[in-house]
Amino acid sequence: MNVAILGCGHVGLELGRQLADRGHDAIGVRRSDDGIARIEDAGFEAVQADITDPESLEAVPDVDAIVFAASSGGRGAEAAREVYVEGLRTAIEAFGERQNSPERLVYTSSTGVHGDHDGAWVDEETPLEPTTAKTEVLAEAERIALELPPEYGYEGTVARYAGLYGPGRYRLERYLEGPVTEGYLNMVHRDDAAGTVRYLLEEDLARGETVQVVDDEPAHKWEFADWLADECGVAHPPKQTKAERLEDGDVSAAGKRRILTSKRCSNETLRELGYEFVYPTYREGYRDAIETYRAEVGPIE
Repeated sequence: MNVAILGCGHVGLELGRQLADRGHDAIGVRRSDDGIARIEDAGFEAVQADITDPESLEAVPDVDAIVFAASSGGRGAEAAREVYVEGLRTAIEAFGERQNSPERLVYTSSTGVHGDHDGAWVDEETPLEPTTAKTEVLAEAERIALELPPEYGYEGTVARYAGLYGPGRYRLERYLEGPVTEGYLNMVHRDDAAGTVRYLLEEDLARGETVQVVDDEPAHKWEFADWLADECGVAHPPKQTKAERLEDGDVSAAGKRRILTSKRCSNETLRELGYEFVYPTYREGYRDAIETYRAEVGPIE
């Protein structure tokens, strides 16, 4: 199987490694010299191209599947639209108009499209309620990925990621030092985020469907922070309610929406499809980070 990973960054690099390890041909696509160097260091083919430029994408060879994993770099809604909507449309057309078009597209989205559900469970059937301009863009991109023009001859899948963590993104200090605001964490380790896409492609699953990519156990932030502190051998961090956090007066409008957003994301569909997690919960996923912390910092006496 030949797979082009468009916007081959944090998850894309791991996906490329997993595909290559299993004998597939992975092609990482980035527009920056630094991005190309990172793909080459990961040990698979790199192609320099801009996903928003159809002529640039001509440098990418024909493939069996494309994975759209580009990031807007944490910028605002307009930048997000340029990447997730316009870039996705450009890629779909550029590959769809080829004589040998792909068989699959996987678009990586975010559980942020669900909005607030007051701590209730959400799944793929839950109506989307994006609460920010950026998550509205993500919801629009999901529709584009699932409604591919039939003349292009390939089908789309949405892999809807929960909060990513893993190497370089554990953010231990945030939870060990606090204060920690109440609410739920929906998480998935980078290796499982990549592993899910690899699995769906290898097993030819979820064509024309959305799959939530989240681990087995949404965690209450206070419980997670206390567990993390215990494992690291430090005191429990200070806690605060949502109301107390909002009383600080230094919260932006976007920050307020994040604080007030609460939900628990189900992975029942992914489990039913047969995917086996490397890190089923944060307890397994944070083990390396905890051991590194204890070795470098050590517990409080």
